Order: sequence, then structure tokens, then C-alpha cells
Amino acid sequence: MMRVWILPLLFAVAGAFVAVGMIAQGSPVEGAVLLVLFLLLASLNSPLIFPRSISAEEAGRRGAADGRPVVYWRPGCPFCIRLRIGLGRGARRAHWVNIWRDPEGAAAVRAVNDGDETVPTVFVGGRPHTNPDPAWVRERLSPTA
Repeated sequence: MMRVWILPLLFAVAGAFVAVGMIAQGSPVEGAVLLVLFLLLASLNSPLIFPRSISAEEAGRRGAADGRPVVYWRPGCPFCIRLRIGLGRGARRAHWVNIWRDPEGAAAVRAVNDGDETVPTVFVGGRPHTNPDPAWVRERLSPTA
């Protein structure tokens, strides 16, 4: 559980140290700007920007029932962040599986990516798509898809 927070905490702590150093050198504005940038990086890398994860088993069951994509992801992955931001509000319609919290999900990703835990891996209709374009996934989330 703690592993998902290491990168965001590092960004926040580093930002605080840099900001304090800048303020101590007489540059409070630059220090504040850098602190905000580091906190933005921390929030983008936190699991909080992703919809609540469910188990791979539950995601597979729901995806089969409603036809929505199942997205396998992990915190700190820049490609997962790109997908999440690219989906916007529609991201909540997909079923999200954090492979760091679900060994079955990690195994599913390895099975379709030559043993690598390459994320995001999106399953649509039972077919895997590794690091798909966010626009393509967004089309699969639309009510008419």
C-alpha cells in the first residue's frame, strides 16, 4: 500500500526543501512557484487522480456485462496518467485495476505483454490493447459504442 505513495511523497518533500531553500535565499515568489509545481507533480502521480480500483476478477465480470473497457494501471506510470487525463470525466466509466494492488491483474498484464507489466493495458471485448490512444479508449466509453 505504501509503495503507491512513494513517488508523490518524494515530489512533495523535494518541493518543500527547494521552496525553503529559495525562500531562505530571498526568492519567496520563485520558491512558492516551485512548491506549487512540485505539488502538482505529486498530485498527478498519486493514486487519487484515478477512479477507485477494483479487483481484476470483478473488472472482468463487469466489463463482460456492460462492454466497458478494463484498464490495468499502476501509480506513477506517465502513460497511465496520460490516458487518465485524456479520458477526462469519462474515465469513471471504465473499470480500473491497479496492478500493484492486485496480483491477478498483474498476471493478466504479463500474460499479454510477453511477461512485462506494461501499462496501461486496456481490455475491450476481451482483447488487450497496450498503451492505446486516449481518444480510441474514449470512443469505447461512449454510450453508443
